[in-house]
Amino acid sequence: MKKILFVLTIMMMPVLLSAQSAFDKFDGKDGVTAVIVNKKMFELMGNVKLDAKDKEAQQYLSLVKKLDNLKVFTTTDAKAVADMRATVSSYLKKYPLEELMRVNDSGRTIKIYVKSGAKSSQVLELLMFIDGGKDDTVLMSLTGNFDLGELSVLTDKMNLPGGTELRKASKKS
Repeated sequence: MKKILFVLTIMMMPVLLSAQSAFDKFDGKDGVTAVIVNKKMFELMGNVKLDAKDKEAQQYLSLVKKLDNLKVFTTTDAKAVADMRATVSSYLKKYPLEELMRVNDSGRTIKIYVKSGAKSSQVLELLMFIDGGKDDTVLMSLTGNFDLGELSVLTDKMNLPGGTELRKASKKS
């Protein structure tokens, strides 16, 4: 039985690893700005001592402890934008996420997708793609086990691109 379980685990590794690295190809690509925060950094951030009376800071610490990975890629490069569009489309076909919100405004298209947990407000994965038109195009992937309503604290504290859209989405949930 142990051998079967071991073999199944080995067989599933490429699937699990490809899900985590689908957007990594944009890291280090010319014309693309990348911000990547891994689980270890979130753990370190969660150990910071803050004023117990500062409710927003405490909410931020609570959320940070629930996060695994944050990847944000921004660009205005036409080739990189086309590659991002194709990669997001391919990713959504392979790993279907629920569309949470879509906004079309002055040549910009904002789409936010989630993979929900046990409760409807619980999020295991959030994917946001802002097709910027003439402005920055933003691709953001966030994984963990958090509540959608907690995101506004993260976007405010980390000054993330697309923060306004995420705040709107969290209010709609």
